[in-house]
Amino acid sequence: MPAPRLARRTFLKGLGGVTVGLPLLEEMLPGPTLAAPASAAVPVRAFNVFFGLGIPAPLQAEGLSGVLEPLQPLSDKLLLMRNVDHIRADANGINAHFDGATAAFTAEAPNGEAKAGGPSIDQVVRQAWHPDGLPTGMVPTLVSGTFFRRSRVGRFVHSYNANGTVAAAMQERPRDVFDRVFGVVAFDGVKNARQLRIKRSVLDSVLSEYRYFTGARSPLGIASRARITDHLERIREFEQRAFTLKDTPREGAPGPTRPRPSKLQHGGAADPGGQGIDIQLDDLVAEWRLMADLYALSIEMDRVRFGSITFLAAGERLRVKGAYEYAGRSIYSFDDARDLNASGDMGCSHEWWHKFSPGKQNEQLRAHAHMKMREVAYLLHKLDQIQDANGRSVLENSLLTVSTESGDGRHNDSKRELSGVFHAITSAQGRFKTGQIMDIGQEGLDVYNTMLAAMGCQRRLGPVDREPTLVDQILW
Repeated sequence: MPAPRLARRTFLKGLGGVTVGLPLLEEMLPGPTLAAPASAAVPVRAFNVFFGLGIPAPLQAEGLSGVLEPLQPLSDKLLLMRNVDHIRADANGINAHFDGATAAFTAEAPNGEAKAGGPSIDQVVRQAWHPDGLPTGMVPTLVSGTFFRRSRVGRFVHSYNANGTVAAAMQERPRDVFDRVFGVVAFDGVKNARQLRIKRSVLDSVLSEYRYFTGARSPLGIASRARITDHLERIREFEQRAFTLKDTPREGAPGPTRPRPSKLQHGGAADPGGQGIDIQLDDLVAEWRLMADLYALSIEMDRVRFGSITFLAAGERLRVKGAYEYAGRSIYSFDDARDLNASGDMGCSHEWWHKFSPGKQNEQLRAHAHMKMREVAYLLHKLDQIQDANGRSVLENSLLTVSTESGDGRHNDSKRELSGVFHAITSAQGRFKTGQIMDIGQEGLDVYNTMLAAMGCQRRLGPVDREPTLVDQILW
């Protein structure tokens, strides 16, 4: 008897719109008698990964031995690009923090304070591959991030529609990402839904389908049943971390511990008058990693194929404190206000970029940039641990574009600030060269349009009458 086949987009559905996708199972893979190759089962995906404040070009030149060190373990799966130019994004009267951040993934100057000058890479790819809309049950675009500087949308949102409007609402709290991906538990006629949410999980509403797939009548093999169980336990863990849900086992019985509630500010309190906020490094990292975990899980379940995620906004103003370690060694002990001997916005890590000097050690900036790369690498590692139907990881199969706002950081020269902007991309199923560091020496617009052409997109970014230049060195 042939083994049963399960559609890749199989969901456990519950009440109130709750939807839980399943991980890739053996029963979802094309069998040897099927004509479609395994690569056909791998969807096209495109995501923009943004980190704030940038990496000065002289530090990029040090390669993987300097602040880019955390990318070393994944270097064979990344193409690192230096000397990419966003000068065309310079807008008179607005500082390059905002200009450069809005140009990331669009290669265009902003169009006012709430719109980009055109679409972002992920949305062009989305429209090319799904002109009539995504499959039923998918989140069209997931935009999320851990950030605090809020003065203009382009500082923190990095996914834009064809007309430059934001492609989706920003989800800045882990619990919001969880609800966006899985749905919201319905509490009909209940006034205090928040209190009930603490006692009830979204998984409660899919128990009957869960029992079917893992029980005696399941069409799945033993290994797949176990994988579904592990998968739902992981979702439960993330839910507990996002909502501070708590099981109440008998005294002395094993059970999950109640996580600390978030200590981070959101909304207007995150950017009080642009003067910055005090933040502990451990709190920042804990919330970002939960956000990254949820984002990676949403991709693994094939709930999301397009979007963006932000680790710290453009021109971010934080007074960071805490010991920073990497690979078992101490890198730096952050205390921005103390080291800058200042308060308010002048005591924020932002100032290390304005003080950057190629002839100096720039110890604090180096530590901050290294930390940003460690946290970006955390997300990339998560995606590299998820296997697709073709035997490669989600990281290898997707188009991930990593970029930032600035190639220098000193405001006294916009040409220097908006050139030499760091970029990294993944292979996108072998379309782009990886395992290399390249000095591109081209406009970001040409780099992006080369990427879009390789992804099978007819649309190009930028002015319609501009002669395009193919950056063929990035192509296989």
